[in-house]
Amino acid sequence: MGAILKKTKVALAFFSAFWLQHSPAQENETPAQVRIIGHYENAVGTSDAASQGTITPQLIEARPMLRPGEVLEYVPGVIITQHSGDGKANQYFLRGFNLDHGTDFLTTINHMPVNMPTHAHGQGYSDINFLLPELVSRVAYKKGPYFAEEGDFASAGAADIDYYTKMPKGIASLALGSNGYRRAMAANSFDSAPGHLLYGFELFHNDGPWVNPEDYRKLNGVLRFSQGTNADGYTLSLMGYSGKWNATDQIPQRAVDEGRISRFGAIDPTDGGKTSRYSLSLDRHKTLENGAVFHMDVYAIKYRLNLFSNFTFFLDNPFPVGDQFEQADNRTIVGLTPSWVFNGKWDERQVTHKFGLDARRDNIDVALYGTTARDRFKTVRSDKVAQTGVGLYYENTLQWTDTFRSIAGVREDFYGARVDSDNPATSGTTSAHITSPKLNFIFGPLDKTEYFLNYGQGFHSNDARGTTITAAAKVPPLVKTRGEEIGMRTERVPHLQSSLSLWRLALDSELVFKGDAGTTEASRPSLRRGVEWSNRYVPHNWLLVDLDLSVSRARFTDSDTAGSYIPGAIGRVASLGVSVKDLGPWSGTVHARYFGPRPLDEDNTHRSQSSTIFSARASYKVDAKTNVNFDVFNLFNRKSNDIEYYYLSQRCPSPTCAPENDLHFHPVEARTVRLALIARY
Repeated sequence: MGAILKKTKVALAFFSAFWLQHSPAQENETPAQVRIIGHYENAVGTSDAASQGTITPQLIEARPMLRPGEVLEYVPGVIITQHSGDGKANQYFLRGFNLDHGTDFLTTINHMPVNMPTHAHGQGYSDINFLLPELVSRVAYKKGPYFAEEGDFASAGAADIDYYTKMPKGIASLALGSNGYRRAMAANSFDSAPGHLLYGFELFHNDGPWVNPEDYRKLNGVLRFSQGTNADGYTLSLMGYSGKWNATDQIPQRAVDEGRISRFGAIDPTDGGKTSRYSLSLDRHKTLENGAVFHMDVYAIKYRLNLFSNFTFFLDNPFPVGDQFEQADNRTIVGLTPSWVFNGKWDERQVTHKFGLDARRDNIDVALYGTTARDRFKTVRSDKVAQTGVGLYYENTLQWTDTFRSIAGVREDFYGARVDSDNPATSGTTSAHITSPKLNFIFGPLDKTEYFLNYGQGFHSNDARGTTITAAAKVPPLVKTRGEEIGMRTERVPHLQSSLSLWRLALDSELVFKGDAGTTEASRPSLRRGVEWSNRYVPHNWLLVDLDLSVSRARFTDSDTAGSYIPGAIGRVASLGVSVKDLGPWSGTVHARYFGPRPLDEDNTHRSQSSTIFSARASYKVDAKTNVNFDVFNLFNRKSNDIEYYYLSQRCPSPTCAPENDLHFHPVEARTVRLALIARY
């Protein structure tokens, strides 16, 4: 642990000196040229896997969005839901995973990590409610552990969300909607010698359809200063977010069937939470004299969460105490991610070398309390955790011929943690390291078609408290994953871009969300297989069609009488979006999302519903600078569920009722309408 910290401090000093020595030129930024088909930058020749791509801001602008987290739902095959109040991190599903609030899907915003290890509510917790969608310039996504630069939590996939440094136009928006929805936002950028200054802010309120109004209040802001060019420049970013809300958590089906509460009612109306996130980051990039490219991000984040939940109601504690608990997380994060890219020749073949380092330190105060109506009455556990991760990677790209290239890489990750618990028996230190090789072959383009073979090993970390615990079996700090994929991408059919991938992913230990405990736990080894088919069809300038289909199979691979099914593992996903634009002053989008059924227990005795939800947007251009958007979510008012679990709870005090195993669900919001006036200047 001490050696890791010492190496990290040396690296920080070195890269700070490097940045001071190489100050950027004072020039305007030149935007990169990209090939765009519809809403995605996924042309043949632009990626290293069939399941890799980039989402453009045109899609974010065209499609209605119920929550900021749905930006990630534009990644083909991803489903975003919620099982509590909207101020809490979303629930994510991808490639046969119930990813809970992050686990095996890595998310970064402006190159800063969002996932949080050793989090109060679950490993890899990823809350992107601080996102301002209007500022997003691109979303680059990858699936599978095939990429050397991606480390912890990236086994199922990764998404890097970038903001503009200089906005195409300023924007101001005022929006009203059902259930107390109100939003005001404004953003713009302007020359501020010797660079550019960008600002954005948001005021937000929403009650939702719940009997107990959510009263979600959010204050959000961004300030970015950039100077230089793509070849030599830097961006300094300051971001701040604060939110408070009441929550209607998942409720037992029997309480609704008996008429005790409605589908939008709550057993414990005092659930809810508050959170904040403040960050300062520096993005430095420079082309060196020998043609090499240097890029480094340095960041510091201050984060807090106090989350109050009650999933079992009166199972463990009699009335009026109840089973509500508070999960508290207060942490400071610092990190840096320098990388170098060198281009050269090997026997007349183009070769690229990439070296990089990821270093991150989390100082965490994390605790679990028993509460009643948000008042603490006991401390279950309180810990101070110092956790450090350092990853080193190398990647080699070799262009063997005009139609064949290989990408070989290796990553070495080091992990260290110290847990100081209020129970000395569960305190301790732990360390580990893991090696992750990667190998990719890309054939083409051949007749407007490209073929991919991808292999890689990756990993996810486990909660540090589980590595030092004495009351139960300890978990390993780092868990290996192995993935393979074969894919193709083609543009042979005019106006159609289509990609197909067959993939496989094995985990030495699954991270499973426990619906009754409100956290993730390390579980059994698992294997997933699947097929994904993504299509972008643009037959006319005014018509765009996006169709994504995904089928997967997930199973535990060890022998256990409990069964081999993975609770919450999604099997089928479909997404269809049809957009029309510039029909006189009118534009519009209709989007349909199919979310397939899932097993709720390991023997597949109980299964969730499937759901098909439609949303729509009609946009009217008042003049060159002003338009009005009218959005409808859950267009046909379907009575579907966002999430379902099966576990034991007691919905009312004994002896009025007894504990029962039951389906617990959080419903999809009823039909919701929103109207926004948007001015661009």
